[in-house]
Amino acid sequence: MKNEKNELLPTRNITWWRMCIDYRRLNQATRKDHFPQPFMDQMLERLAGQAYYCFLDEYSGYNQITVDPNDQEKTAFTCPYG
Repeated sequence: MKNEKNELLPTRNITWWRMCIDYRRLNQATRKDHFPQPFMDQMLERLAGQAYYCFLDEYSGYNQITVDPNDQEKTAFTCPYG
């Protein structure tokens, strides 16, 4: 749900603080990835019959990639509480 300032608002009952950041302008300025992940069925077809597999844990690796120091200010935020 959006308010009159086009800000996104949570629609369920909140019993704790929840930080919401609108990165749409940053996403528009970001260079797009020209090497997206293949679909699961494509990956399984490529793996079929192979002798070796390599597993990359994308779930635990999320947000583990270092952001270039020159770009850190683009993803940082502050609020009155710290």
